[in-house]
Amino acid sequence: MSKLTIKSPAPIGLADIAEQAAHSVEMMSQIRAAMLSPTTRKAAPVWNLSQLAQLLNIEKGSLTHRMSRGDLPQGALNEVGNRRQFTLAEVRTWVREYRKESLRPAGAEAVTVSIANFKGGVGKTTTAVTLAQGMSLLGHKVLVIDTDPQGSLTTLFGILPDSEVEEEDTILPLVMGAETSIRYAIRPTYWDGIDLVPAAPLLFGAEFALPARQTKEEGFEFWNVLNYGIDDVRGDYDLIVIDTPPALSYTTINALLASNGIIMPLPPSTLDFASAAQFWSLFSDLTTQLLTNRGLDKHFDFMNILLSRVDSSDATGAIVKQWIQTTYANRVSVLPMEIPKSAVTASATVEFGTVYDITKYDGNARTFKRARDAYDLMVGYIETSVQSVWRRQIDPSQGGSDAQPRAPVLNRSTPAIQGAE
Repeated sequence: MSKLTIKSPAPIGLADIAEQAAHSVEMMSQIRAAMLSPTTRKAAPVWNLSQLAQLLNIEKGSLTHRMSRGDLPQGALNEVGNRRQFTLAEVRTWVREYRKESLRPAGAEAVTVSIANFKGGVGKTTTAVTLAQGMSLLGHKVLVIDTDPQGSLTTLFGILPDSEVEEEDTILPLVMGAETSIRYAIRPTYWDGIDLVPAAPLLFGAEFALPARQTKEEGFEFWNVLNYGIDDVRGDYDLIVIDTPPALSYTTINALLASNGIIMPLPPSTLDFASAAQFWSLFSDLTTQLLTNRGLDKHFDFMNILLSRVDSSDATGAIVKQWIQTTYANRVSVLPMEIPKSAVTASATVEFGTVYDITKYDGNARTFKRARDAYDLMVGYIETSVQSVWRRQIDPSQGGSDAQPRAPVLNRSTPAIQGAE
């Protein structure tokens, strides 16, 4: 029997790792340039008349009649001249006109939502981006804050964390105490209605800076840095979405304690279920140590489990879904929709996007609709929670903590969000 000859690998030094890192960054730049050509920057989709009418939840004829007034954007003909198209900014102008009663009322301020889970690969970043995009398509202005040093959310906005984000672009100056407001780091994105505070690997420094400041600065509360940092901009936005690292890190703690609500994407698998249970236990222990033992308290307006990456053919997943429904049936509730494990999502991610970035899907139309409908339902449900918080902000007598903005669920059907054509 012949023996397989295995060549012993050469030792790998730190210089080799640095070389590999540089090569990886270069490859990522080349891949993005190819995927996002010809401009190497992402561009928002455009809408035709039918899609705009669907988004407004009106008939196409009604839309055409409304356009005759000339007081709203008219769009422009495409290059061929056979179809009228609307930019995202124009679409949002129409939406805000038609949804006036659903927008943030005077006297209310931004509602902050953290997307959190200990585990990676659960759909956390995709949930954060789609929530922001979906809410913007309902007329809201959104700020997205990336607190994960991996910068996956930043990448989905077409920005390379390794080479295009500096320390002063992230929350790190806020963490270090050089800044007191997050405003310095806010930048516009390719998606009208969404601003971004990006992340980069250097954000790992926050995990050292925060405990160091806690030790040295009398009265310093490391868990409140982000909470205080966004105070200055709460009046500028309707929703603030925070994407967190897949760990209960110092930055994750900051995100959670700055939030009105928490959404946990949770695939129905045994390991993810166990990880989620550990998350709540550790979070409880931590808040007891940081807040309860100091005579402090914190109230959240909502905590939701979002079933993600659901494979309808997985028998084990069906069992775990029952566990999840039984476990989270009280204060922490399971959202009444499921995000399917779909080729649509995978395809969009490969192209540095989400289902809302897709204007035309080359695969099965029913598969696309199923994925898109799931996100639409999620966005619509969260919007009702956000509106509830706004109402309690204006009228605290409706219940909840005085320290956190909040308010009642609007009874309305969720309008369709742009569909593929």
